[in-house]
Amino acid sequence: MEFHKGVFRKTIKLAPWVVGVVGLIVITEILAFGQINMPDPSMIAGQAIPAPELPDGTVSVRVVRQELGDNLVDQEVTITVAGTSQTAMTGDDGRAQITGLSSGASGTAEAVVNGETLISSPFQIPQSGGIRVILIAELAERAERLAREAAEASAAPPVKGVVTFGGDSRVVVEFRDDTLEIFYVLEIVNSARAPVDIGGPLIVELPTGAAGAAVLPGSTSAAIAQGDRVTVPGPFGPGSTQLQIGYRLLHDSDTLTLTQRWPVALDQVLVIVQKVGNMTIDSAHFTEADETQAANGTLFMLGGNPKGIPAGGELSVLLSGLPVASSLPRYTALALAGLILIIGSWAAAGGSRSEDAERRLVSRRDSLYGELVKLEEQRQATRIDGSRYAAKRKRFLSDLERVYGELDGITSSQKKGSEVGA
Repeated sequence: MEFHKGVFRKTIKLAPWVVGVVGLIVITEILAFGQINMPDPSMIAGQAIPAPELPDGTVSVRVVRQELGDNLVDQEVTITVAGTSQTAMTGDDGRAQITGLSSGASGTAEAVVNGETLISSPFQIPQSGGIRVILIAELAERAERLAREAAEASAAPPVKGVVTFGGDSRVVVEFRDDTLEIFYVLEIVNSARAPVDIGGPLIVELPTGAAGAAVLPGSTSAAIAQGDRVTVPGPFGPGSTQLQIGYRLLHDSDTLTLTQRWPVALDQVLVIVQKVGNMTIDSAHFTEADETQAANGTLFMLGGNPKGIPAGGELSVLLSGLPVASSLPRYTALALAGLILIIGSWAAAGGSRSEDAERRLVSRRDSLYGELVKLEEQRQATRIDGSRYAAKRKRFLSDLERVYGELDGITSSQKKGSEVGA
């Protein structure tokens, strides 16, 4: 598989998830149009993806049967924008395209395959570039087939074998309040047709200095975080097992080396780092490096290597030019210790209320993440129709946005209180 800048630029479209709502629950949707391991088709069916590489006012619709590679040729597609419908036929690549559509107008794409009507989610024509949509026929039949195959595979006795961290695995680094937050999005892949016993649990030992380690929503329920270690017991069923890990890494200088040892082979290296100021990244493991800008203006640096890292190997990434908080406030705080003690009792009462509010918001945030995970599971199991799924998902994301806004407000208030106290 060629590792090139085009793949990087498609991959970085996940940035709004990473920056806005941690971004680790459903990041594989965007990769359907890149050439990195294809995601579950049910996760991307009918979704509209911004495509800046397309001509302005263009909608491209791909129609497939069950799997992303099974293109439907000579299939009629109807694209309705601003109340006006146009039709086009799919080519050998399964794609039909309409151009010259007005920016800002809303629309949908539709196709009828063997009596099954496939309709996309509503989309809006962007100011520049276009929209890509994929319509997938016979998803119910696919789900039944996969469930049957999974049941048969799970019933088989475990065999001795190995797993790897698959091609959809990545390391994401971002900043929050001048603190490095590290996320591992890992795909534990068992390519055998039976459950695999790797000789014990899979244990990820986090780097020295890792704090607040947690297993994030979307991960296997068997994963446990304890201190700087995340453990996933086996055996591992055929296919993929998802594992997302988050932790903080404190730094007190403008350079830091992130070193992670991988207990099993990492099929390919992909590191995505939010760029702040004049930051740079470097690693002997990178054969490709790039910078790009997300739709919200956030800059990201990317490094990768298609050859990956063998089991027991280490990924080492040097981060330079990191923002560092000045030490002056610490010395000032020491010099004014007496004044702080005098006003301490007054500040404590307000701080306690603020901490209680923060704990409640954090609890609400975690609860909403759990609801999102359950909703995705219901959708994959086809236990919820598309309209109810879309409505619930929109409400949960809206609630999450409000919770994050209130958390940011508390953080701002705490900072202002600290400035007043100082």
